[in-house]
Amino acid sequence: MEHTITIINPEDLDRAAGEFIKEIGDHKIIAFYAPMGAGKTTFTTAVCRRLGVRKDAVSSPTFAIINEYKTNNGESIYHFDFYRINKISEALDIGFYDYIDSGSLCIMEWPENIEGILPGETLKVKIKVNPDESRTISWTD
Repeated sequence: MEHTITIINPEDLDRAAGEFIKEIGDHKIIAFYAPMGAGKTTFTTAVCRRLGVRKDAVSSPTFAIINEYKTNNGESIYHFDFYRINKISEALDIGFYDYIDSGSLCIMEWPENIEGILPGETLKVKIKVNPDESRTISWTD
């Protein structure tokens, strides 16, 4: 089934994040495919906020590669940024499968850099920048 959510402007992020959470159901491994500047981290921040993470706790893990956030009920969310990963072995060195197998929500940016090790159950989500600067989020499940 094809899913599409449009984010009209930054003020619409909270609504879109809530709709996204409802529509993804039990998916725990989310991979965001989008060009630089499309809003992967911004949308991840909105999703985390809707799940009970403090807004100021979410940041791009570009240099750390992974950030862990805690929801207000103590659940972990892992946020990966594979932009600087050049070899799959680098992802494995950080314990990629330990995080993925944890049962916690795992959100990935730049998953194309580790495509060869993404689990089959990964929900592949595209973020498209539209001519009017709105964003379209889409996936198939």
